[in-house]
Amino acid sequence: MSEGDRLRCAVALLCVAEHNRVAKQRKAKRQWAKGWLQKRNHFDHMALIQELRENNPEDFRNYMRMTDASYNHLLERLRSRITKQDTVMRAAITAEQRLSVTLRFLATGRSYADLKFTSAISPQALSCIIPETCQAIVSELMGEYMKLPESAAEWQLVAEDFNTMWNFPNCGGALDGKHVRINPPPKSGSYYYNYKRFFSVVMMALVNARYEFLMVDVGKNGRISDGGVMEETEFNRRLKNNELSLPTNAETVGNMNYVFVADEAFALGEHLVKPYPQRGLDRGKRIFNYRLSRARRVVENAFGILAQRFRIFLTTINLEPSKVQVIVLAACTLHNYLRRQTPHHYCPPNSVDQEDIQTGTIVEGEWRSGPNMSAWQPMVGHNSTTLAKRNRDQYMNYFCSTGAVSWQDRMVMGTQSTNVPQTVASSQ
Repeated sequence: MSEGDRLRCAVALLCVAEHNRVAKQRKAKRQWAKGWLQKRNHFDHMALIQELRENNPEDFRNYMRMTDASYNHLLERLRSRITKQDTVMRAAITAEQRLSVTLRFLATGRSYADLKFTSAISPQALSCIIPETCQAIVSELMGEYMKLPESAAEWQLVAEDFNTMWNFPNCGGALDGKHVRINPPPKSGSYYYNYKRFFSVVMMALVNARYEFLMVDVGKNGRISDGGVMEETEFNRRLKNNELSLPTNAETVGNMNYVFVADEAFALGEHLVKPYPQRGLDRGKRIFNYRLSRARRVVENAFGILAQRFRIFLTTINLEPSKVQVIVLAACTLHNYLRRQTPHHYCPPNSVDQEDIQTGTIVEGEWRSGPNMSAWQPMVGHNSTTLAKRNRDQYMNYFCSTGAVSWQDRMVMGTQSTNVPQTVASSQ
């Protein structure tokens, strides 16, 4: 071998050695997780949560959006579903840590990258933990806290609440749909782009007289109107096929159709009533619109309370639509859970619309003064059939005779003189 060949071999060996040294050094620098994330129990917010629970219950309630008692009850309900096993490599993230970070996500709408600094959990782990915990909430609580009535007797109980609290008989719930803002999936184009000029999925809901969700359908793309989304729901299919076990006319007040109340975005139907158009309203139609608004506004107030407590709805959710769906269902289920567990803490009287029947004026609920509520406004209407209009006229005649309340004329005049929309309901 010549001197030149030996030199070239030496250089090659040196290059190989240097390459191996650098590769070994890089490998040594790789970490399974950042050092401070591995010290989760030292850096996370669980110590703060414990301090708030023991010494500042009001701050704890604001932080978790529920009282300590409700939190403990919820944690025990979910513990078996969200507890993971420790491994020889690491200790599992506890059920309490999983629930607390999920509740903070729903309460604030903060990104995973931001939440990691208070939870000491990596964004990659949060992307699994939060949807899994939301699914556990839905699986554990929905059957108990959010379900449609299954018999005529159960629908009558819903109607009794509407008649007692809102003076609207034979009502099975108030319908409305709202846009949940999202970042669209890759290559989806304008599929989720709505007329308000942002990307969304639509949340369709039926709400009872107590601001509780009876049905939530979420996931339809934002391009579809409220009425169009309604047409595609399982609820609407069962309604059209007479599969909801609604009371018959012989069982209702005034022998009128059992109905659901909605706004102008929906099509008038045999079992669905909406306001008369605003042009050319006579006294009877104004009274009907006012009486319907008292019942219908429970759904707007329910949406408002939901968005005020779980501010994820006032942000853009940067997740795929299937995960958005489970997050929305979890928040609505928690809304119902807290409405029943601690109604006065979760929804104090001033948080919803109220009316002064003596003066004919309306005091708007606190949720309406919050920021970013523009995405929670009504949409555009549809045409109606003759039979559906006749059904609505029956209710108008009832409200102007047998079913009249003493203050309705005062409220109709009050809404005209104060320029407050007739569709604002009261809290009783």
